Amino acid sequence: MSSDSEGEQGLSLDAVFTEPPRPPSPEPTVVTYVRERIGTHKAANVDDWEKIDIRLVGSHPLWGHYLWNAARAFATYLDERQELYRGRAVLELGAGGGLPSLVTAKNGAQLAVVTDYPDATLMNNLNHNVQSNITLQTASRVRVEGYIWGQPVSRLLELQREATGSDGYDLIIMSDLIFNHSQHDALLRTSEEALSKRPSGSTEAPVPALLVFYTHHRPHLAHRDMEFFSKARDRGWLCEEILTRKFPPMFPEDPGEEEVRATVHGWRLTRTASHV
Repeated sequence: MSSDSEGEQGLSLDAVFTEPPRPPSPEPTVVTYVRERIGTHKAANVDDWEKIDIRLVGSHPLWGHYLWNAARAFATYLDERQELYRGRAVLELGAGGGLPSLVTAKNGAQLAVVTDYPDATLMNNLNHNVQSNITLQTASRVRVEGYIWGQPVSRLLELQREATGSDGYDLIIMSDLIFNHSQHDALLRTSEEALSKRPSGSTEAPVPALLVFYTHHRPHLAHRDMEFFSKARDRGWLCEEILTRKFPPMFPEDPGEEEVRATVHGWRLTRTASHV
């Protein structure tokens, strides 16, 4: 995989995810996301649900053993804005436990493709979460796929075309990924190749978009996190911050300003007309 200025890297776990590991966490656990939305509109192909149980793997170098605050905030944001994806195709990159994409599937996405690094532990756990939370009525609209950021998206687009008959995803979602500074270019390349090329002037709505939610877990490296958006603008993306939300910080003992570590940010990225 071609990376950014940090150099050419292979496709192994250690090469793709270069951040130092945290201490090992316990054996697999289950965390329950309780729906915040009240009075959900009932529509065809929409599940009537109150909670989603997310099983988390044990110790893992890809951080799949946490349900991150960004994923919780993302789930609520998507639940409140079903018009962004209902009847449309959604792709999640670096899904971990898969909570945000499971919300879109339960709320009527035409297709939800849930991806993470093609590691057996992660894939098995994602499949478990889909089987545990998705009804038989909805199951045909959810796919779990192993995918390495920046690699060809032909398989992802094949799944999308089979399900929708069109080209490209209407919504791509990324939760707490931009702390992987060496992977910014790879994430953007995948998003550019997988997002629908439907022009912004189309009468259809909404415009195809990439949603990026994150927390600055290491405040002293926040400027490195934000380089993702600088690179995106240079590559022809329009970037707009759409959400901030406070949570108790996930790791209270960590260094850095607690207010920064407690805040989830959400951004919406769309392609400029000249880059569609």
